[in-house]
Amino acid sequence: MDVLQTLEKCILVPVIKLDSAESATPLAETLKANGLPVAEITFRTAAAGAAIRNISRDVPDVLLGAGTVLSVDQVKEAVDAGASFIVTPGFNPAVVDYCVDNKIPITPGINNPTGVESALSRGLSVVKFFPAEASGGVKMIKAMAAPYTEVRYIPTGGISAANLGDYLALKAILAVGGSWMVPSDKIKAGDFAAVGALVREAVSLAKRLRP
Repeated sequence: MDVLQTLEKCILVPVIKLDSAESATPLAETLKANGLPVAEITFRTAAAGAAIRNISRDVPDVLLGAGTVLSVDQVKEAVDAGASFIVTPGFNPAVVDYCVDNKIPITPGINNPTGVESALSRGLSVVKFFPAEASGGVKMIKAMAAPYTEVRYIPTGGISAANLGDYLALKAILAVGGSWMVPSDKIKAGDFAAVGALVREAVSLAKRLRP
């Protein structure tokens, strides 16, 4: 099963900011144990590369992605550490072209039709819609889905348990990215029992809401 099929099966993509790479393995184990074997580790902190490496080594059956990737160098670092897919906040042609040329799965960030067409011109039919709520949310995705019927979206940004169902009701949604089930303060405190409970709740809710 390829990356996109796995993401669709998981429904949710936990977007994770780690201040310490030491938290990576217990967090990945928590995700897996509670029914969500996928993690997007963001390059918002210096710990990202080491965190990806730790998870790749210690919990290899968790589908591992790198998020907030802003440069080709970060792509190389992430893939070398063990990331299986790349996620960008915007559409950086240099990053996208490098991934496409090297057959690295990537979901580039877009929030308008021009971004969609940039992705399609490179053979990509799945994009990240970011920042989702600030960019028009469900209404914007519906509007773009009309002319671009083959495109699917992974909306991220401002999504929580409260509005998850609005997104999952759309056929154009492949999966939904979010951080509400992996709060940084709980991870930093080492409270993986609390994180596990949030993950279980999120997974259960997503399965109920997915048509």
